[in-house]
Amino acid sequence: MALTYGFIGLGHLGRHLAGSLVRAGFTVVVNDLDPKNADELVAAGATFAADPQAVAEAADAVITCLPSPKVSERVLTGERGILKGLKPGSTWIEMSTLDEQEVLRLGKIAAAAGIRMLESPVTGGVHLAASGEITVIIGGDSDLYDLHLAAFQAMGKRIFRAGPLGKAAVIKVITNMLAFIHLIATGEALMLAKKGGIDLTDAFNIIKASSGNSFVHETEGQVILNGSYNINFTMDLAVKDLGFALGFGREFGVPLDLASHAMQTFIRARSAYGGDAWSSQVVKLLEDAVGTDLRAPGFPAEL
Repeated sequence: MALTYGFIGLGHLGRHLAGSLVRAGFTVVVNDLDPKNADELVAAGATFAADPQAVAEAADAVITCLPSPKVSERVLTGERGILKGLKPGSTWIEMSTLDEQEVLRLGKIAAAAGIRMLESPVTGGVHLAASGEITVIIGGDSDLYDLHLAAFQAMGKRIFRAGPLGKAAVIKVITNMLAFIHLIATGEALMLAKKGGIDLTDAFNIIKASSGNSFVHETEGQVILNGSYNINFTMDLAVKDLGFALGFGREFGVPLDLASHAMQTFIRARSAYGGDAWSSQVVKLLEDAVGTDLRAPGFPAEL
């Protein structure tokens, strides 16, 4: 029997993930604090529900994609929260990026209400979510993984089960930590190229074809060279995720020199440009410091 999915949180990422479910033929019930975020999904066949409880009452499983652990807990346990609407034995699938301990804590709250939890953060960028090609990392029981695999395959191209609940959070934070470090590095590389008299388009393409290439250079490097910086991921989210990484470092006894430096750089960038600025704008700190921009023709404003 086909499952009905609820989807709560239709921001830059969530609306695309929910859209992939709709395109794949799933029955999808959606909710967001801003109902306008659901307009395209409703036009494509989704149903809008007034609040998380109403979503849960109409669904076999509820997916959330939210900005912080605090918001996730409120949506889960609030007066009109998910737990008030889901039937016992149903699944809550958390696609937000959370700390491992938060995942385990929220999982216990759900379990006490008879609800089973899967975590399934994604990685690869909003543009890959839009095309249904994002990577999905799942933590939780294997039978739940099997039950919801078709939905994960609708949303993403590469699907990994990282282990029991909480482990997807660990590896997702690690991938984000690497991305932020690579972002700062690609800005420095491009600035060296420009100051060294290399055409920036040539520099981008040569780096892309070299041993120094990275996924971040190939993607975020383009919106830096365009000047839009628009990666659909904010400074606030970057600082949050780096905080999770440094927390893991303390917990596991691993010194994280590069991540610590990246955190301070992002804090300075957030102070300079605001928490809602795109995370790629961290490179603007270097542009401002040396009085030179990193612009080249022909690169897109958004991936």
